[in-house]
Amino acid sequence: MNVDIFIPARLDSSRLPKKHLKKINNIPAIELLVNRLQKVKGFRNIVVCTTNKKSDDELIEFLIKKEILYFRGDDTDILKRFYDAAQKFQTEIIIDVEGDKIYTEPFFVTKIISEMKDNDYDFMIGNDSKTKFNPGDHLIHGIIPAGFKVSSIKKVSKLKNETNKETGYKEIFVNSNNIKKKFLVFASKFEIPPDLRLTIDYIDDLNFAKKLFCFLKEDFTYEDILKIVKDKPELLKEIEKINEKWLKNYHNEMKNS
Repeated sequence: MNVDIFIPARLDSSRLPKKHLKKINNIPAIELLVNRLQKVKGFRNIVVCTTNKKSDDELIEFLIKKEILYFRGDDTDILKRFYDAAQKFQTEIIIDVEGDKIYTEPFFVTKIISEMKDNDYDFMIGNDSKTKFNPGDHLIHGIIPAGFKVSSIKKVSKLKNETNKETGYKEIFVNSNNIKKKFLVFASKFEIPPDLRLTIDYIDDLNFAKKLFCFLKEDFTYEDILKIVKDKPELLKEIEKINEKWLKNYHNEMKNS
């Protein structure tokens, strides 16, 4: 099956505008992520899926300069954007790596691809439980992406509404009874600090990333991160209580959008 990695990204984030072009170790975040994903096995293309809005023109200019594949589509409905991109690239399985998930681990992306191919799953995502989905686990969702068949988008489309077209769209798959799905259950051998966030959603996350990347080797793993923050707990002061703020915003957006 044709497997492509799609990276949803837009520059008009209210919490951290133009976050995908913010530099970490002098490299724009989106380029850092694309470079990291090149180590994944079993896929064809990496495609940045952005919107038709003028505010994303700057991102497109950067992608063209770096010869990174892109697609422009719907600005309010991510699954429609993905579906339309899949038609263009003849994609059958989408690996959904959000553009702010710069810590995404190639090992787990490869595992998602392999499991979906071997077991014919419609949808897979990392989680801390076999049963109840936890959107607020920022270690798991920072290193393990979601994967889904393009054909499954139509199967779950009736669950799509104005609330979950952008924020929480993965829960459309989680809550559907019409697809074959699986949680890739993850359990760390190391203690996970409650404030740890592996994303760049807020300026605090960006400041944390800039400091953390000074200690990371090129092919780092989540274990390397946990060892560093254990040895240098002062790094976590950058992101204290941000998870609490994120969860509150997440529930508000799901309720009010």
